[in-house]
Amino acid sequence: MTTQRPGPVVPGPSARSDVAMFHVMDVLAASAARRAEGLEVVSLAAGQPSKPAPAPVRAAVVDAISSDLLGYTESVGTAAIRGAIAGYHRRRYDLDVDPDDVVVTTGSSGAFTLIFLAAFSPGDRVVLLRPGYPAYRNALRALGCEVVELDCGPEHDFCPTVEMLDALGDPPAGLIVASPANPTGTIIPPDDLAALARWCDDHGTLLISDEIYHGIEHPGAPPTSCAWSTSRESVVMGSVSKYFCMTGWRLGWMLVPRRYRRAVERLTANLTICPPTLSQIAAVAAFDDASLRECDAHVARYTANRDALVAGLTAFGVTDIAPPDGAFYLYADIGHLTDDSLGWSADVLRTTGVAVAPGVDFDTVRGTRTIRLSFAGDRTDIDRGLELLGPVLSRG
Repeated sequence: MTTQRPGPVVPGPSARSDVAMFHVMDVLAASAARRAEGLEVVSLAAGQPSKPAPAPVRAAVVDAISSDLLGYTESVGTAAIRGAIAGYHRRRYDLDVDPDDVVVTTGSSGAFTLIFLAAFSPGDRVVLLRPGYPAYRNALRALGCEVVELDCGPEHDFCPTVEMLDALGDPPAGLIVASPANPTGTIIPPDDLAALARWCDDHGTLLISDEIYHGIEHPGAPPTSCAWSTSRESVVMGSVSKYFCMTGWRLGWMLVPRRYRRAVERLTANLTICPPTLSQIAAVAAFDDASLRECDAHVARYTANRDALVAGLTAFGVTDIAPPDGAFYLYADIGHLTDDSLGWSADVLRTTGVAVAPGVDFDTVRGTRTIRLSFAGDRTDIDRGLELLGPVLSRG
């Protein structure tokens, strides 16, 4: 018999890792487990398109696999992809963007981590919008920043204002906005975004503008605008994930002010070496005219899905919905049905097979009574989802 001697205790998880779970990922895992049992799942939860990358992108992959070394690239991305992204901003927004302004990253998630590390120190105050994307909040807290949430609920059309920032007192180190927004789909009107950018410049606050859903705008909505149209001191986030139907390719980018560029380059060289090489090669073709036409056709389908989902929910008495100007989400208040959106969503998946995202991910105050539904799938998903949800929603 051997006796185990007491030794030093191996450290457990760090305090910084004690952040809230992104609950929609648990929903996706539960959906996969349900499918594995042979049960029906209709997913209105995942924030991703249901169609593959554009045909020119897929063709570029085939060519690259058969002919390219696919080795490391420059840490900030190849000249080809940075040039393509700069050109896209010139065409779409009439902005003079130099390829050197572009830093390509491993998804836009990687871009946020890099700029948070480059721009903010532990204890810095960073302002977010509520409701909003939870990974901003959780990543900042893991890095030791103080997170301040602006209440941008329905009474404010889910958009921030300069008056809200004035009411904060001391200016924060950073402000993160998203337009179109996740989960609400709302678009900040161009004049309002410009006013926010000017306020940030005047108060020494870094504006981080999440523009990853640009390109997915619905008829009647305000136009999207780029923060760099007003301020080159802001950081603009982009991605091939949403409009370009390339979520799993994990390729994003930033337009970065010059004062942060070398810091970002040092960090990304150490953290990831470079973005995925195959994705960089393929994504150059995403900005071709043929690819853009294909993506625009998907947007027309999203709009039709949105209209069908709004009509269906309204018929079941769910009428308190954020203005779905862009992206592919409906953010709905179901307070007449539950004050526990997490448990309600889990129960709905178990009993109906329909997956939705609980609002607690997006709103730390009122999220217990809200859900997010994605209409990025096929029309058959929308129709079947409404059919299965009807009896549940009608109970109110």
